Amino acid sequence: MAESTLHATEQDKTWAAFYRETMQLLNDADVPFLVGGAYAFAVYTGIVRDTKDFDLFLRPNDFDRAAAALKRGGYDSKRVFPHWLGKAKRGEDCIDFIYRAGNGLCEVDQSWFDRARDGKVFGMPVKLCAPEEIIWMKAFIMERERFDGADVAHLLQGCAESLDWGHLLSRFCNDAEVLLSHLILFRYIYPSERSRVPDDIVTKLLERVAQAPSSSAKVCRGTLLSRAQYLSDVQERGYRDVRLEKRSHMTAEDIKLWTRAIEIDGPSAGA
Repeated sequence: MAESTLHATEQDKTWAAFYRETMQLLNDADVPFLVGGAYAFAVYTGIVRDTKDFDLFLRPNDFDRAAAALKRGGYDSKRVFPHWLGKAKRGEDCIDFIYRAGNGLCEVDQSWFDRARDGKVFGMPVKLCAPEEIIWMKAFIMERERFDGADVAHLLQGCAESLDWGHLLSRFCNDAEVLLSHLILFRYIYPSERSRVPDDIVTKLLERVAQAPSSSAKVCRGTLLSRAQYLSDVQERGYRDVRLEKRSHMTAEDIKLWTRAIEIDGPSAGA
């Protein structure tokens, strides 16, 4: 069982107690969740970050159950951005509940739980998001102020031999260019480790890209990578926002809410 190397210092023990209590309340109510964020990242990469963010992943339909369970412990919960993120607060303490990516993709479903890995966080046995799912989410974060490409590279560096490459390919079935770009960057960043990315995976992705049909539709997929940097394309230049396609799980109202928050949070917050 892998254990996160992120441990609370003396001054952080109240945070650790809050996180443990939160997870125990969810366990007692039989609400399934996965631990992700910096804690899972530390397990897979050995890179420890000084953060008080705590990300729990659950299926979209389980958020209300989680909120009801935590209400008994004095928490207030709400879906801050209905298409992907909820928060639970008690006083100054806060937990993020993530059920999709900010672009409306990467929905948490049963397969996330089927493929989860055993771990320990703050001494509690937990299920961790699998590295393939973390790569899937992080691969799309390309804001001007936040680019998670380094995280993807470090996950590949830490887990390349144990990754389910077939599963990873399936996650990017509609977005081969995105995964291919990260694999090429990995080979550039770590030239001595380029062989750790199987050649046949790169070949398959190149074939997908080469065989992808051209389209006359004026569509911008940049909004899947950044909520801020391609707004001029969809608002002023006549490109259709791909987030309005069914697979994105975003409505026009979700996009408005997510866009308005840029002015409050900054472009990369909560990506």
